[in-house]
Amino acid sequence: MQLPWLPPGHTMVLEGRGEVFYRHHVHPDPAAPTLLLLHGWTASADLQFFTAYETLADHYSFVAIDHRGHGRGMRATEKFELHDAADDAALLLQGLGIDQVVTVGYSMGGPISLLFARRHPQMVRGIVVEATALEWRGKWYERMEWKTVHILGFLLRSRVYPRWIRIGIRRLLGPDHPMLQYVPWVAAEVHRTDAAAIVQAGQSLSRYDATAWAGQIGLPAASLITTRDRLVWPRKQRALAHALNARVVEIADDHLCSWTSPDEFAKATLQLVQYVTEG
Repeated sequence: MQLPWLPPGHTMVLEGRGEVFYRHHVHPDPAAPTLLLLHGWTASADLQFFTAYETLADHYSFVAIDHRGHGRGMRATEKFELHDAADDAALLLQGLGIDQVVTVGYSMGGPISLLFARRHPQMVRGIVVEATALEWRGKWYERMEWKTVHILGFLLRSRVYPRWIRIGIRRLLGPDHPMLQYVPWVAAEVHRTDAAAIVQAGQSLSRYDATAWAGQIGLPAASLITTRDRLVWPRKQRALAHALNARVVEIADDHLCSWTSPDEFAKATLQLVQYVTEG
């Protein structure tokens, strides 16, 4: 099985919560800013950001956490809530002695990023949001769609799910794509998730709505908009960018652009972080 370059992996016990898994890259320059990478729903830190790890590592330190029930993330007894994922990340940073970060939140990581900034403002230097939204419940049909999220739990528990993933990713990438070498690894990583926690995370997302307070965060912000996204509509992504007064970079790709357009994704993520850190 071919593996991509991955930073060192660690675990930490968060008192009263459980054990978290995270990647931690320390840049040789102690003055380099630290990023907090927050992945999307059903993914993990590695699945979301592995195509950008090396590009970001050349310029920054970063911490990439697996959220509760995702990847190697904490298997908590409490029901998944987005604000708990934000607090997990804050406790991890405190345990590492990291005072301030730039958050980089993809999809579900966007709400976690905003909640992190709202609940722990002293720890945030700036915000990068990618392929995400202010809310996912504005229309009646969106609220109806979320009511079927429990079906995903059955799919994740299926023995044939890893095979479906491998076939689906190969079709998505097409022949001769450079990411094809990592398909077996990707399928194995997807299978690490806890089905019940994934369903709960979807339910928590269905209740999330930051329209009343996102504009009050008042931090330097930048946004990656995936203009062909069929999961998080571009109009919703633009509404979030407007609320944050964010600098915008666009990729003409769908929601899995970190896999289908890896070089463009890495370049765009670096550009957005540079805007937030350098102005």
